[in-house]
Amino acid sequence: MTKAIVVDEIGGPEKLVWKERSVAAPGPGQLRIRQKAAGLNFIDVYFRNGTYKAPRFPFVPGKEGAGTVVAVGEGVTSFKEGDRVAYAGGEGTYAEEALVPAAQAVHLPDGIDEETAAAVMLKGMTSEYLLRRTFKVGPGTVLLFHAAAGGVGVIATQWAKHLGATVIGTAGSQEKCDIARENGCDYVINYREENFVEAVKDITRGRKCDVVYDSVGRDTFPASLDCLKRQGLFVSFGQSSGVIENFDLALLNQKGSLFATRPSLFGYTATREELEASARALFKVIGSGAVKITINQVYPIAEAARAHEDLENRRTSGLSVIRI
Repeated sequence: MTKAIVVDEIGGPEKLVWKERSVAAPGPGQLRIRQKAAGLNFIDVYFRNGTYKAPRFPFVPGKEGAGTVVAVGEGVTSFKEGDRVAYAGGEGTYAEEALVPAAQAVHLPDGIDEETAAAVMLKGMTSEYLLRRTFKVGPGTVLLFHAAAGGVGVIATQWAKHLGATVIGTAGSQEKCDIARENGCDYVINYREENFVEAVKDITRGRKCDVVYDSVGRDTFPASLDCLKRQGLFVSFGQSSGVIENFDLALLNQKGSLFATRPSLFGYTATREELEASARALFKVIGSGAVKITINQVYPIAEAARAHEDLENRRTSGLSVIRI
């Protein structure tokens, strides 16, 4: 018998309960993984509080993790017992052991430890598709990245700078502004003290941005649209402050024939080839030193409720991991 964080019903962080739970033998196409760490992400909160519909009750939260393969199911040929692996997009990572589809796992290269991998798989591959595929960032790109001191932000802003972009970030405290500056932002706006739209206009001398990356949602909309130049792209990839409501498409016309998209990692890593290419690009940029990984918060798995409380109350910065 192993242990896991189990959610029996929708609710607050107190619904995350550490208790015994059996794990079956891996079925066809599955890996059984002894976990060393799990990532901490807002999507975990969304499933716990009912923003997203959980697949079943009870359920074990968590979408990314890393560890060692202890058993493989029928038909699995790419992995064997003892392999170090990481994955994003699985289910039930807040656990000592988890069953993961082999199609969602990747081999960990030398030099990437399990806690680093668990912290960056979802956030790092999100950064990859945002910067390299949703909008091809490069020299000459001017971009605004909200929550620049957050988990995705500290990876994406470093990566964007590496690609040659001018990077403007927002953050909500002096401490977080300092973190954003340390992680690639050329300019940082404290949105609690400044009007970020006016600040962007000042920084860009009125030219504004090619693309805005927004994981905040309700609190930054529709002001984010006012930061874009004509025919610019608004990328909404999260909603930490709440859902954007009553999005009238006519706004895009009124504010300069803008474009808008609501992408997800799972839409960009739907094939094995896409997944491997994204993970390979992430591990390469980390291995080169262009993107430096610092884990700011480490929570024992039995304290997952505290991790969710900190995340929801914006007490975390940068990358967090749940140690198992």
